[in-house]
Amino acid sequence: MVLATLALGYTLWAAQELLLPILLAAFFALVGNPILRLLGKLRLPRLLGALIVMVGGLAVAGALTLQLAEPAGEWVRQVPKELKQVGPKLRQMTKPFQDANRAAQNFARAAGGENTARPVQVVKTELDDPYRALTSTPKRLAQVLAVVLLTFFFMVFGESLQRNAIALLPSQQKKKLTIDILHSIEREISRYVLTISLINTGLGLALAGALYALGTPLQEALLWGTMAALLNFAPFVGPLIGVAVMLVMGLVAFDQLGPSLLPAGLYLGLHTIESQVVTPLVLGRRMRLSPLVLMLALMFFGWLWGIVGLLLAVPLLVCVKLVLARIEGLEGWARLLE
Repeated sequence: MVLATLALGYTLWAAQELLLPILLAAFFALVGNPILRLLGKLRLPRLLGALIVMVGGLAVAGALTLQLAEPAGEWVRQVPKELKQVGPKLRQMTKPFQDANRAAQNFARAAGGENTARPVQVVKTELDDPYRALTSTPKRLAQVLAVVLLTFFFMVFGESLQRNAIALLPSQQKKKLTIDILHSIEREISRYVLTISLINTGLGLALAGALYALGTPLQEALLWGTMAALLNFAPFVGPLIGVAVMLVMGLVAFDQLGPSLLPAGLYLGLHTIESQVVTPLVLGRRMRLSPLVLMLALMFFGWLWGIVGLLLAVPLLVCVKLVLARIEGLEGWARLLE
């Protein structure tokens, strides 16, 4: 069991370039499946419905990218200069603590007989490799194209592939039981993924509206709202990063201490309402996960697959919980994750 676990972990890490496009495509297909079922009730063929969902999703993503490209590029260009202005503000606010810390360090060195001269610092430089950037760009584009095509094929042919796989089972009773389990799991996971996506979108729009009311330009407010929506797919880790980014944004945009803390405070308040009120009320107890198990899953998948792992950690954990809850004899393991 130990060797099999280690082999499985190494395989997941070594095959990530193959697995991640498939898992991302399955994730996006789960988001689109409830919409496909709704279009199916309107007598639209599944191929046409999948095409409508894909074109609509790509159109929204393209329009959002065009709207956010300019403010994002402006921030990337201005960040080094703006951080130089943030530095004096932070030094002024933390000057008493820095003085006390410096005095304590000097006292400790003097008491231990150490030399108080500043140690020599070794600075390492790394040259940019233009060949690496040139070869990695087509590879990234191919991965994005693979995700788009796989998402479309999952939505169109996923049900038939599932039906043909179930047909391989030996008995009719096992086929019926497997169909019931797979349909219920697929339906609940699709609803969960779509619900979480809508909740995160609402959080992003609320933050963008609040920042716009504070005087932030509309495109820049949409940029921070999109960031908040994407970061909220990674519980705990994403909101911490978002609060830090909003704090830097406030220090850059405002000169006084009170207004500079307001964007971070708004983000934290909206996230608290979403995580403590909206999400538990909408999803209920069945989708609830233990914070400890959730944090361990985020650490594991983040270490294994990076940012994409943080995005997929929660859906994968919910999928495991639903599968365990549906299989007789494994319900206790599902309760362990709550």
